[in-house]
Amino acid sequence: MAAAARKVNTFVIGVTIAVVVVLGGVTALVVWMNNAASDPGVAPEASNVNTDTGAIVFGDGPDVVDTYIDFMCPYCNQFEQSEGETIQGLIESGDITLNVHPVSILDRLSNGTEYSSRSAGAMYAVAAADPDNAYAFLEAMYENQPAENSDGLSDDQIIQIAKDAGVNVTSDLEDAITSGEYTKYAQSQSLPDGETGTPTLVVNDEIISITYDPQADILANLSS
Repeated sequence: MAAAARKVNTFVIGVTIAVVVVLGGVTALVVWMNNAASDPGVAPEASNVNTDTGAIVFGDGPDVVDTYIDFMCPYCNQFEQSEGETIQGLIESGDITLNVHPVSILDRLSNGTEYSSRSAGAMYAVAAADPDNAYAFLEAMYENQPAENSDGLSDDQIIQIAKDAGVNVTSDLEDAITSGEYTKYAQSQSLPDGETGTPTLVVNDEIISITYDPQADILANLSS
């Protein structure tokens, strides 16, 4: 009986240790996943990037327009084609400040290449390195937009697009794009509360239902 009891006790102890090890492993995994999910990555250090909001800032006018975009999103492309010229004109005339928020909500549509994250990270890299040509790069990225459910553009293709758009592509900028220096930072950005898709348009802190008509979407919502 004593021997049997010892065997039972040994078995119970062994099972207990195994459970503790498994639970410890699960806890460690959860902690790691939470840390990975909450890691904002390296933020671009540039005067035209608001690291608190994730916005790339163009202009300094009194009315404030915020756009939340994903470079894989065809509707964002449509928004740029329909309203980009108006937005640029308002920046140049000093009427608005434009805050562009690159987000990465469509990574699932690039066959595992995380194109949304990589392209958003590249947008931050270009904005920090060559602010004067950052909007031209944004336009060029949409002109060369890949189809959803494709691999997206490679890093080398993104770099070539930047060069063709007039961006001063230094070796440091190339490294920032190919290494994904700002990819985690891009992944840490989110849409305004309650919003689930791109493009999202906010004018003077009011979320606007996009009609793809710049008069209705933007001009009618400015203060002057």
